[in-house]
Amino acid sequence: MTSMIAAMAANIAMAASAPQLHLLSPGGINGISFRLAEDKVAEEAGLRYDVTYKGRPVVTDSRAGLDLDNRVWEMALGMRSLPQYDCWMEAFTVDSVSPVTSNSGEWTPLYGERSKVADNYNAATIYLSKKDNSDYRLNVEARAYDEGVAFRYFLPEHPKAVFHKVTADLTEYTFPEGVMAWSEQWAQAPFERLAIDSIAHPVERALTIEYPDGYWAAITDADVDDWCLTKLDRNPRRANTLSSVMYSPVDVVTYYATPWKVIITADTPGGLLENNDIILNLNPPCEIADAAQWVRPGTIMRETTISTEGAIATIDFCAEHNIPYMLFDWKWYEPCTSHDGDARIVVDKLDMPRVVAYGKEKGVGIWVYVNQHALQKQMREIFPMLHRWGIVGVKSGFVQYASHRWATWLHDMVRLAAENHLLINIHDEFRPSGFSRTYPNLLTQEGIHGNEEWPDATHNVTLPFTRMINGAADYTICYYDRRLRNTHAHQLAASLVMYSPLQTILWYDTPSRSHGEPELAWFEGLKTVWDESHVLDGYPGKGITMARRNGDEWWIGAMTNNDGDTRSIDLSFLEPDTKYVAETYTDDPTVDTATKVRCGKWLVSASDKMQFNLSPRGGAAIHLRPALPSDAKKTKKYNGKTL
Repeated sequence: MTSMIAAMAANIAMAASAPQLHLLSPGGINGISFRLAEDKVAEEAGLRYDVTYKGRPVVTDSRAGLDLDNRVWEMALGMRSLPQYDCWMEAFTVDSVSPVTSNSGEWTPLYGERSKVADNYNAATIYLSKKDNSDYRLNVEARAYDEGVAFRYFLPEHPKAVFHKVTADLTEYTFPEGVMAWSEQWAQAPFERLAIDSIAHPVERALTIEYPDGYWAAITDADVDDWCLTKLDRNPRRANTLSSVMYSPVDVVTYYATPWKVIITADTPGGLLENNDIILNLNPPCEIADAAQWVRPGTIMRETTISTEGAIATIDFCAEHNIPYMLFDWKWYEPCTSHDGDARIVVDKLDMPRVVAYGKEKGVGIWVYVNQHALQKQMREIFPMLHRWGIVGVKSGFVQYASHRWATWLHDMVRLAAENHLLINIHDEFRPSGFSRTYPNLLTQEGIHGNEEWPDATHNVTLPFTRMINGAADYTICYYDRRLRNTHAHQLAASLVMYSPLQTILWYDTPSRSHGEPELAWFEGLKTVWDESHVLDGYPGKGITMARRNGDEWWIGAMTNNDGDTRSIDLSFLEPDTKYVAETYTDDPTVDTATKVRCGKWLVSASDKMQFNLSPRGGAAIHLRPALPSDAKKTKKYNGKTL
């Protein structure tokens, strides 16, 4: 059967005018094709592609390619008689299509949503060139996974060293009629559910697409450390079509590969999130040889007073509640949002050496916020300095990231941090595309309309099926603050659903706001990296139930929207013939605490289905561990009661 599928994947059809590339994934689930079209209408000519999922259309006959403006360099190098085309993609011909190659294997990430990542795909390349004495060539490399497809443009080395200025990404995405998209205009924006032709402004990736026949796709990218921000916008010339919009030109010296364009597919919206390892697979392996010795995920709490006394109290709180990191956010140096700020000088009310030493004694590592102004001016000086101080991580704030210049600067910042054994959390608009596989000291990033902006529950249950497909997000879980729009059980569940190896909890809170609420046990035991992650059910804007495993224990988060709902959680994923203790955290207005969270404990097994009545803006959190012999005597067996 495998050889038959491989033979299907190797189907490279010969058209009358040029070879075509037809590629199927190892299981025959996803397909991608490229051809060179000869059409009298300019927009329909040139390189075209399409994508299928289980034989159904995902992207139909769409434009592909790049536009370049190399005229000045051509002239400077004496190539003055070359024809100048309206578009660089004109005059290409297909030279050949490579034989299909296959990759089958798995790798072990330093951390992630899964402890083993399968990397199985079929690949092929279509080779194009111009016969006009320009020596221009273009390769399109394609991969087909059972989780989705990916392709990128590769510019071979030019024999005359022509400098390449990429001015436009011509890739378009034409969809079947009736699809709907969950779109947002910037990385920290709310979402709109829109028809493709109703999109009025460029939108972010991942862009989640629902097809009228009941399947799903997400448009995103991977390996973008040397490119600019690219968004998607409605094409005014063609219905149901999105065009790529580059923030800035990109200057390259060949040979050079663009980022991967990724289209993830699934039967359900939760399947998109489960398939997002394709993004990691399309990035280079880890380049930090000793990463396992010092890159350690965990939870983190912010210290808000920026004082020695406040820091000592917060470190004590973190140590008591198993929180391994504490953050000094802005204002530990002044002025922190100006080039006149000096990140070498700590404000007078904070004794940094004493705090760092006390944190080390208590097992709590200290992070500091550094604004781009200081990073741009002092990064090469302060990173070694912070490492000498004993600081373990830097949260970079208000960084530029969209243009080619700032994108390369930002990724070089992560590399420099790695040289100095510093962990990184990037704020604000930056979104991940798998770079943490290569530099895992980049634990997380914001790029999300998170808790500090007080989103409602409907927004929160949209995020897992949209933004979270990209990878880790620093959602900044708030808990005690009165500005919260959602219940406390909803917040507990969010800390499980919103994956982040560095999980910020108690964002706006101080130790004095806590009064020993019993549900703090959830945060105390919460892991931030996982062996397995599964979406048990859910739909954008309605709700989600997610289960994650670390070792032999499971954590489940159930979140609902503004309206509330009932939820049945099937525990059949548990080990059979094993009893578990389920510690449950649910909303209950009769509980005599300010947070109104009821804590329960039940004996359950894989045959149980737990029932929950989730209040509007509510949720439920469940921690399951294998039962000890003593648990059977003191723990009630779950009897189907609605919690």
